[in-house]
Amino acid sequence: MKILITICARGGSKGIPDKNIKEINGVPLIGYSIKTALEFANKFKADIGLSTDSKKIKEISKSLGLSTKYVRPLKLASDEAGKILVIKDILDYEEKRLNKTYDYILDLDVTSPLRTFIDISKAFEILKSKPEALNIFSVNSALRNPYFNMVENKPNGFVKLVKKGTFLSRQNAPEVFEMNASIYWYRRTFFDLNRNTSITDKSIIFQMNHICFDIDQQIDFDFMEYLIQNNKLDFEL
Repeated sequence: MKILITICARGGSKGIPDKNIKEINGVPLIGYSIKTALEFANKFKADIGLSTDSKKIKEISKSLGLSTKYVRPLKLASDEAGKILVIKDILDYEEKRLNKTYDYILDLDVTSPLRTFIDISKAFEILKSKPEALNIFSVNSALRNPYFNMVENKPNGFVKLVKKGTFLSRQNAPEVFEMNASIYWYRRTFFDLNRNTSITDKSIIFQMNHICFDIDQQIDFDFMEYLIQNNKLDFEL
């Protein structure tokens, strides 16, 4: 069984400069994903591919134990570039470089590092147990529910519920989930089907039982640092 772990971190960030290497509790953000990737790679003899267009990110990643000669093409380093195409490019590069074909690809998003080795392993086992599934991604229970308290604008200027329903409480509405961007497992065949997004008609979910969120704004950095420094996480990062 051959596994490639991908860590994708472009240099540009409009919201927060150098977001992927900004320190949280003295560790560059990308360092949390590299640490988990190395742990999993050592256990399962997996390879790790780093996709970046930034020399600075390469240097910091090397100091943390992950180096690469791959350079992400400029066309895949913009805000508009889709993540699936980014992963496919580094996948093709590593398969040609190592002369192998992978069975599974694990993508660890740098901006959502609140994951554990156990989380990754459990999600992997679920995917392997369902042969017809193309991929699995991590989620948390959603705080808002489109059947109950999420609305969207209509063309006439008024609003409507995102999903049609007559539920009088969120507890009675169908359960929905938020993608937390932390763990994405793919079968190799996924990348031969020219998919543009990770959501397909053969996707399944892994529900995390602890806090996990995507870091995008400064307040997210501050919140995560607070959780770490004050031992507020209910798991070991």
